[in-house]
Amino acid sequence: MSCQSIIFPFTAIVGQERMKKGLVLNAINPGLSGVLIRGEKGTAKSTAARALANLLPEIDVVANCPFSCHPQREELMCEECRHRKVQGEILPIIKRKMRVVNLPVGATEDRVVGTLDIEHALKTGEKKFEPGVLADAHRAILYVDEVNLLDDHIVDLLLDSAAMGVNTIEREGVSFSHPAHFILIGTMNPEEGELRPQLLDRFGLCVNIEGIDDTKERVEVIKRRQDFEENQVRFVAKWNEEEKALRELIIKAQGLLKDVVLTDDMLELIAKIAIDMEVDGHRADIFMMKTSRTIAAYHERRQVTEEDVREAAELVLPHRMRRKPFQDRQMEQEQLEQTIQKHKKQTQDPRPQTPEKKEEKEGEQEQKEKPNAQSETIFNPGSPFRVKNLNIAKEKMPKDGAGRRSKTTSTDKRGRYTKSTLPEGRPNDIAFDATFRAAAPYQLERKGLRAQKLLIEPQDIREKVRDKKVSNLVLFVVDSSGSMAANRRMEAAKGVILSLLVDSYEKRDRVGMIAFKQDKAEVLLSPTNSVELASARLEELPTGGKTPLSSGLQLALETIKRELRKNERLATLLVLITDGRANVSIQKNGKPFEEAKTIAHQIKELKVKSIVIDTERGFVRLGRLPELSEALGGRYYPLEDIKAETISNLVKEAII
Repeated sequence: MSCQSIIFPFTAIVGQERMKKGLVLNAINPGLSGVLIRGEKGTAKSTAARALANLLPEIDVVANCPFSCHPQREELMCEECRHRKVQGEILPIIKRKMRVVNLPVGATEDRVVGTLDIEHALKTGEKKFEPGVLADAHRAILYVDEVNLLDDHIVDLLLDSAAMGVNTIEREGVSFSHPAHFILIGTMNPEEGELRPQLLDRFGLCVNIEGIDDTKERVEVIKRRQDFEENQVRFVAKWNEEEKALRELIIKAQGLLKDVVLTDDMLELIAKIAIDMEVDGHRADIFMMKTSRTIAAYHERRQVTEEDVREAAELVLPHRMRRKPFQDRQMEQEQLEQTIQKHKKQTQDPRPQTPEKKEEKEGEQEQKEKPNAQSETIFNPGSPFRVKNLNIAKEKMPKDGAGRRSKTTSTDKRGRYTKSTLPEGRPNDIAFDATFRAAAPYQLERKGLRAQKLLIEPQDIREKVRDKKVSNLVLFVVDSSGSMAANRRMEAAKGVILSLLVDSYEKRDRVGMIAFKQDKAEVLLSPTNSVELASARLEELPTGGKTPLSSGLQLALETIKRELRKNERLATLLVLITDGRANVSIQKNGKPFEEAKTIAHQIKELKVKSIVIDTERGFVRLGRLPELSEALGGRYYPLEDIKAETISNLVKEAII
């Protein structure tokens, strides 16, 4: 065995028992549709995925099949292998180890699903398929690191194939299908952005993991890693017995799974848990049923118990608890226990139960003291409202990234085919329909009809123009000075920000947040895909002190320049929320508001779109912000005008 092929043993991984359990359950029952592992970096996520593949027994495959088809089970065969078997051919069999197929974050659709050679099909009438990642992943482990950073449509393709067990490719009227049964393992760091709830729901299981806090266990992690690096062969041999025992347990559980019984009583418990935990749809119920049966098989039992259902709920429900963006709903262990105990009591005593009276919760008393401009007060965000459109870039200029916000012309093979064009240089994405139309009028003179084939000349070639939607950067610059506490301006301002954050969440924008108060500005959140972090920072934002407006704009200018150095085509929207009562300057003895206007002009020169939301209220107003908005080249909105019926077009109007 070469050093390069030696894998850290699965059973040698310290701690992270729930993650390992989720992986093993999927190995026993691939019908669980994969496991999503959410956690910080350095918590053995990728190590565990590779170790699982090394742990699993070898499989029989058809020797000369590109899809590693099962030699006996027709549902796991491609069309050609099924045809060969029907014709009476004895399929050649070889054994191979379980593979781990990695999906790169920047993978295109063609790389994932495979491609069809249209030219070969036209000339010969035969389908020629070039396999993609899903073909390699059939009867293997598909490992997707940073799944939350993939394009949404790529994630949709993966999850659809995982659910259906089939990958279908259609190109210019030619289609091809092949089996795609795989164990899907996705990993992500929530701080880098979340998956949409609709996609989260497609993963059967979800495990949240954290770094180990126990000193002894952390020391053991170090020791085992050191031993492995010093002598890999000796270390693997040391864990052979544990690996063999777990492998045999998995094989036995796979055979036992079909015989596991789930009684009506346990089905009723599953339904009650789903209802009490207020999950949407019925997918949670179905996966709890599948998972509880798999857990029973893992424990070598033929009937599902209450404990199996409890453990299944802990794996199936955590990523299905949240109903709206930023709604903080964790797995409520106490609620789960109450449901189980209530069901047990009803089972033991079938007499009708008297409904328990719900205690009315009294709201917290409002602070009677009027906030002081020099003191710090934290206001809860006001109620958010719906934002309909936020299209920052008017022109369809090429931009990088992925998202669901602004349309852009794709520079790769990702996106929707919208039209064709003459290629500049060698084409890499041929528009066959347009090419055929361009060649058709010249077939007689090219003798195409007599040759009974279509003759294509270089001048006929057309290339596809694809559109895709990309995300943008939305940078919030928030006044958190003491004057924002008056008349609860900050409460209303936070409601506006939260409304825009909900929209950014749905469109997968990157967001950043800058706050200014006292005598300086600070970056609360560097530009990130995790708008949930922005929401958390917003809720924690206190109000108090003076108003260094120019410092806030200066820090915004520096942040935007830094982001543009990374990507000069980045579309950016600056959202400034303030009452405009600037009273602190950057320069000694400077004029605060004039200083802010000067910096605003510099931001305008970067062609950054902006909107200014004026939170100033009361009978006496300074009314400075329309002037500042003009300096920014943006749109101005008084806070009282931003209602549900106008917020829907606020940002759209600002950037057209």
